[in-house]
Amino acid sequence: MNKDLNQMTYREATQELEEILRAIENDAVDVDELTQKVQRSSQLIKLCKEKLRKAEKAIDQVFNEENCEVPPQPKQKDNKPATNSLF
Repeated sequence: MNKDLNQMTYREATQELEEILRAIENDAVDVDELTQKVQRSSQLIKLCKEKLRKAEKAIDQVFNEENCEVPPQPKQKDNKPATNSLF
């Protein structure tokens, strides 16, 4: 497949990962090709993680807006909430 990573969907990336895994498990990958497959797998896993993080962030934002919640403030080193407001 080797589609451009910037244009891949999560589903396409996971499908390609599954294809690579099947090929490796069935000994359909020779040693010369193995390094390329492992590198491609690494790229696909990174892409999937990024897409999952973005989806999680978007979902959290929707729930926070729906519940009229204020997102949690980042904590300072002394474990107290950061005070960025004027009130």
